[in-house]
Amino acid sequence: MSAVSVTGLRRSFGGNTVLDGIDFDVAAGEFVSVIGPSGSGKSTLFGVIAGLDTPDAGAVSIGGTPAAPGRVALMPQKDLLFPWRSVLDNCTLGLEVQGTPRRRARERARSLFPAFGLSGFEHARPGQLSGGMRQRAALARTVLQGRDVLLLDEPFGALDSLTRTDMQLWLQGVRDRDRWTVLMITHDVREAILLSDRVLVLSARPATIRHQVRVPLPRPRSLRTLTDPAFVDIERELVSMLHEGR
Repeated sequence: MSAVSVTGLRRSFGGNTVLDGIDFDVAAGEFVSVIGPSGSGKSTLFGVIAGLDTPDAGAVSIGGTPAAPGRVALMPQKDLLFPWRSVLDNCTLGLEVQGTPRRRARERARSLFPAFGLSGFEHARPGQLSGGMRQRAALARTVLQGRDVLLLDEPFGALDSLTRTDMQLWLQGVRDRDRWTVLMITHDVREAILLSDRVLVLSARPATIRHQVRVPLPRPRSLRTLTDPAFVDIERELVSMLHEGR
């Protein structure tokens, strides 16, 4: 059974078709990136998968059950950390909303802090953190929801190049250790290849899956992977698909 199954998905707004028959599956433990032109409907797709929007046609299932709010954990583009809450209390917010007692939620959050590089910052405010640390805190909050599937919507898009690379390598490490099932939106082709088992390419609106590429590169991957001839070939293929027909 697929962790995520999307079949014949269609969605329109005001008579304008955004998604026009999207079909794909994601296996348990797989990391899949979604790339495509700006405005092609990537965030709309995530909204439907997360159960926050209703498609006009088609279906989405999570582990064989219809998509609904709370079935997956969604990390939006902005970290959305509350400035008046400590890092620890920001991370526990999702658990508290689910009804987990505060003490137990804090214990669970603290257990993640070493792997997420947040130890010693439990009582800091978000404004005291670097951009990369804020993103790690936002991801910890997402992971703590305990869902089988994580949706990451451009998680590193606002970071500078050096911090972004550090975060990509860090995410690879913690994800490979825990084998999360991940769907990620990104505009960075190299990021998609470095992190993913498979990359889906959306067409311009109205969006369809026009292409997909498996990434057979061995793990763990490193900066050296970026110059691997197989990596360069995949990058060339994906960039060509993105620009074809423009």
